[in-house]
Amino acid sequence: MRGRLLRLVGALLLLAGIGWAATTERGIITYRDAMSRHGGQLVDLGASALPQAGQAGYLARVSGMPRVVVAPRDPEFNLRRDTPVLIRHVEMFQWRELRFGGSTDYELDWVGEPVDSSQFERPAGHANPGGFPIAGRRFVADRVQLGGFTLDPALVHALPGSERVQPDLKSLPANLAATFVPYDGYLVTSANPGDPHRGDLRVSWEEVPLQPVTVVARIDGDRLVPATNTTDGKGFAVEVGDRSLLDMFPDLPEPPTLVFVWRLLAVFVAALGAYLMLSGHRGIQRDFPLSLAVGTLVVSATATVLWLGSDTLPMLCWLLVALLSVLATIWYLRHTR
Repeated sequence: MRGRLLRLVGALLLLAGIGWAATTERGIITYRDAMSRHGGQLVDLGASALPQAGQAGYLARVSGMPRVVVAPRDPEFNLRRDTPVLIRHVEMFQWRELRFGGSTDYELDWVGEPVDSSQFERPAGHANPGGFPIAGRRFVADRVQLGGFTLDPALVHALPGSERVQPDLKSLPANLAATFVPYDGYLVTSANPGDPHRGDLRVSWEEVPLQPVTVVARIDGDRLVPATNTTDGKGFAVEVGDRSLLDMFPDLPEPPTLVFVWRLLAVFVAALGAYLMLSGHRGIQRDFPLSLAVGTLVVSATATVLWLGSDTLPMLCWLLVALLSVLATIWYLRHTR
């Protein structure tokens, strides 16, 4: 009776080890499948990350303060800023058509694009000059680094935030210095800046501020680039501050932790179950080395089946462990006999 009870407890422990192994491997597979939607498997490099061998092709989470190596410059206005992105805005004082219900009215206002007055309901007396002599433009730094990685232009464009830039009249070329005057954070062509006239121009700038950010993107040598073939259609993420992976991808499950420990515990529980089950078999010495080989075999066989069709490399690794466990079991049985 006592032997049957031990074998029953052993069978339950063996099943528990198998279940523990299946839960651990299933959690890893689920997490990897979720990460593949965003570009692949991830290495969490954190702050001050440096490129290392063997990282190419992986997604990386890198945080820290970006560093502008080659700053952008607005060549027409001779304005250079230590920023990832410098944006020039150009507006013209033009007529706008306003419609409220059935009535139509017109007003002069600063507008950032040419307004075609020929389409007005009453174009007479409300003609606009047409195209802008100076266009708005975006200037991107030639090189921005985060840790030891250079950011791809798509990632630089995605850096968040904006701040107004005060124009520097001293840096203007002579012809523009004679045309523009500073007024309320702008450069304007108005003779009387407080009372602009139709056709006057107003130029301003904004920049993306340098602030701590977290970037998730694919490693390509010493560069971070958008991942390709992603189901989210983006391939990267950029957030302000030191953000966790779950903050940036809320659809991800909790990442598996202490995987190696859980795998060892699954083998130990299965081996303990095998140890108790072998106690009633004649001709087989009940000892832990044999039980450990059997426990490793059932756990590795379970993991092999779970990884089958999901990822070839882990499946082959577990299959190798299973084969070695079989060979160890056969050798041990022959040796003890």
